[in-house]
Amino acid sequence: MALKPNEQELLDRVESGLGIGGKWEASTSGATFDVTDPATGEVIKTIADATVEDAVRALDAAVEAQEEWGNTPTRVRSNILRRAFDLLMERKEEFALLMAMEMGKPIAEARGEVVYGGEFLRWFSEEAVRVQGDYRQNPEGTGNMVVSHIPVGPCYFITPWNFPLAMATRKIAPALAAGCTSVIKPAALTPLTTIFFVQLLEEAGLPAGVVNVVPTSKSSAQSSALLSDPRLRKLSFTGSTPVGVKLLEAAAQNVLRTSMELGGNAPFVVFEDADLDKAVEGAMLAKFRNIGQACTAANRIIVHESVADEFARRVGEKVAAMKIGRGADEGNDIGALVEEKAVANTARLVADAVETGGTIVTGGEPIDGPGNFFQPTVIDNLGPQAAIMREEIFGPVLGIVRFSTEDEAVEIANNTEYGLVSYVFTENLARGHRMIEKLETGMMGLNTGLVSNAAAPFGGVKQSGIGREGGFDGIHEFLSTKYTLIPRS
Repeated sequence: MALKPNEQELLDRVESGLGIGGKWEASTSGATFDVTDPATGEVIKTIADATVEDAVRALDAAVEAQEEWGNTPTRVRSNILRRAFDLLMERKEEFALLMAMEMGKPIAEARGEVVYGGEFLRWFSEEAVRVQGDYRQNPEGTGNMVVSHIPVGPCYFITPWNFPLAMATRKIAPALAAGCTSVIKPAALTPLTTIFFVQLLEEAGLPAGVVNVVPTSKSSAQSSALLSDPRLRKLSFTGSTPVGVKLLEAAAQNVLRTSMELGGNAPFVVFEDADLDKAVEGAMLAKFRNIGQACTAANRIIVHESVADEFARRVGEKVAAMKIGRGADEGNDIGALVEEKAVANTARLVADAVETGGTIVTGGEPIDGPGNFFQPTVIDNLGPQAAIMREEIFGPVLGIVRFSTEDEAVEIANNTEYGLVSYVFTENLARGHRMIEKLETGMMGLNTGLVSNAAAPFGGVKQSGIGREGGFDGIHEFLSTKYTLIPRS
């Protein structure tokens, strides 16, 4: 399938080299790797494949730029972030199309990601000038205590493939606001959006070496080299829990500051008094956004037995009517999964759900032909032994499990090692407050299927991670607290 003229023109403007110290250059080994459109399987661009030596050179550049950037007035840092936001909004269509091509998400959702990702630039442009310290007398009256905040230092960012713009801005924006330089390694499946965004930062006036981008197909070797370098001071990672655990182990050797946004197994609880119109709408958003490939995706739809039949019927009808096709083409609701093994894993989970007692309401099969497509699927009557109850689906599959009492719903919801986000639908205010207290998650949507917001602290508990991104907390992940005592004369 030939690329459209506007698609090819856009791809031609994306740099194919590594972004190190303000220059775009080939890998020291000369190696490259291909980026494909998951809807067609065709290569859309070939880019430089960074070596360990390249990654270290990127850290060299970040270290060299750190002192000057850390001493740059906060108003200057704020203005650069604001210019980057304005440029991104002007180029919303370009970034949306690029994401739809390399990741597969529907173009309408890609436009939403540009807006969401841009909000981190705007939010932290405002936070950059509002970091507050403290000055007060100690309780003994013998001195004055000064508390100040200073940049952590050079950072290493590892971003996932599923939200290639928003995950970059969510890390880069607070780091820039705090005065930190960085090296970013985008996922090999979707590196083009991050490269294009770093190009935009340069245009916004960001000095050379402050943000460096080193895509690679050899992530483990690169990460090991950087995490063992004593000049690196912080790691921020978004991805799976098993990989996050390994990175934490490596980061511990140099006692690095870490922010880890890891896996999820989100419960979506629908009580008997829920507004079913709201619940169905919320489930469609929480489950099928990004083709189900989100750590915040509703993974276990826990529905009261008195409304489960009606809920299943309604969502089944909506899912059956979803339009499937290439993400870059207008009007599609479900795009391609990011790679072939994602299709195979989704098929495995659906087969297991049926074997353990579930019944398919609609969908349930991979789609033949080019691209990594899987039918959007609804499965009712999930059994407690279904793998979906324990594993992230990361595909367009909505599985329903039934409950009879509030305590049972809470037990099912909390019966997981993860704790990123939960969703609850009830018209009972007291019950809503009980769920806020009882559900073991870092975030919760009460009568809504979407919780992410740049002004809110994003993060989880248990094996879903540590630290928070966004909100007032976000910038402090990149600041060290310094206390000074001044004796009173």
